[in-house]
Amino acid sequence: MSACAGVLIAAGESTRMGQLKALLPWRGTTLMASQLTELRSAGLDPIVAVLGHRADDLRRIAEGGGARIVLNRRYREGKSTSIVAGVAAVPNDAEAALIVAVDQPCRADVLTALIRAHDAAKAGIVLPSIHHRRGHPTLFDRSLFPDLLAISEERFGLREVMERHAADIHYVEVEDEIVRANLNSPDHYQAAYERWGKLDQG
Repeated sequence: MSACAGVLIAAGESTRMGQLKALLPWRGTTLMASQLTELRSAGLDPIVAVLGHRADDLRRIAEGGGARIVLNRRYREGKSTSIVAGVAAVPNDAEAALIVAVDQPCRADVLTALIRAHDAAKAGIVLPSIHHRRGHPTLFDRSLFPDLLAISEERFGLREVMERHAADIHYVEVEDEIVRANLNSPDHYQAAYERWGKLDQG
């Protein structure tokens, strides 16, 4: 497979959740540690963890998961600043980057499928899809890194890049609804935990 970096965004304040999402229980550990395990299992190298709010509490988990730490001191300005910080830290030899939000649980087999599709299709953007509905995370080819480094909250962040390069999106059909999971609230988290977050689930 091509050299693909992982960028894990874990800098936010988790205001709507009421507690730090990265530390929520997930598959016998924390959500952040579980995400890092999936990224490693998919062969992503390096893995860049972007921290901000309560960075000291998350640093040990990130380091234990083999991630390179990037501290985003501008995290309060929005998620776009963390994406920019993470992409800027991706080494020059990476052919692509998978951008993963800590509150959107991923599975290694889905990540691997996205990387293989990028190898085959040479598309600028690769996304999972289930029942013709777009999922996450998103893989970006290196050719789009300049676009990613220029995003801002005012221009709707990644959405601007996706819309500008809509013709260059390649979809990978998957069977796991987890690609649609967003842990935005306690209710969302609890429902997702019951479905995917328990250690004895496959």
